Amino acid sequence: MTATSVTAQPEVQLAAGGKIDLQGAVNTRDIGGYRTYDGKTVRSGKAIRSDSLQSLTEADVQKLAALRLKQVIDLRTPQEVQFLGADKLPAGVPLVARPTSDTGMFLLMLQLIQSRDYARQEATLGNGGAERIMQNMYVSLATDPDTKAKVGQTIRDLANTDRPTLFHCTAGKDRTGWVTYIALRAVGVPEQTARQDYLKSNEYRAAADARLREQVRQAGLMQHPDLLIPLQEVRDAYLDTALSRIGDFGRYLTDGLGLDPGTILKLRRNLVG
Repeated sequence: MTATSVTAQPEVQLAAGGKIDLQGAVNTRDIGGYRTYDGKTVRSGKAIRSDSLQSLTEADVQKLAALRLKQVIDLRTPQEVQFLGADKLPAGVPLVARPTSDTGMFLLMLQLIQSRDYARQEATLGNGGAERIMQNMYVSLATDPDTKAKVGQTIRDLANTDRPTLFHCTAGKDRTGWVTYIALRAVGVPEQTARQDYLKSNEYRAAADARLREQVRQAGLMQHPDLLIPLQEVRDAYLDTALSRIGDFGRYLTDGLGLDPGTILKLRRNLVG
């Protein structure tokens, strides 16, 4: 964890499901503001989803300090943290390292890019290969015992937070998107609304992902960097792959994620007003 001292702290307004503008992270959002089935609203200022925070500027850190975060939960693997760097956080904000498997997708993408082996890149990612990699990852998100335990613990943290809890992975779209989708549905947000929040990552990540592909192309690392697009995006088909493995959603919360009814009720009371 990197602690950065903070002086003046600008006020941050948290809009409904809204983006928090940071220079060093592109997919930071409050998950509040969504309506539930019974006409209530998910509270803003309770749960914040994000991509990784290692590139935050001093101004970004001050914005996070203004949110009075209770904790930051880092879902990245040790390999991701080692390559990308530790989070930059306001002084005094606890960091919870909760490494959650991406089934090796980050390292695979890194190795493929650095290999400069155009034929291998095409063989691995072309002809639906990239999509299959992503679908396998989503099967793991839904079924891997260690992943389920860590997703369940993150939901428990959200049930018990009195101040904003920020959780993130690397791109803030798959592991983070899955946790967010589960949390929103667990408190009574309609499936289509939770799905729309999941899909927003494509909008917020588009420019940064396009820049990466162009940098890879200009550096001669890939002949066809658009092969990366299925790995960079979230898609309905990916989410559906995970959902197809969990069965009844309510039973998945209890039997799959180990959440007792009291915790689910506490989550709803905490996140919904």
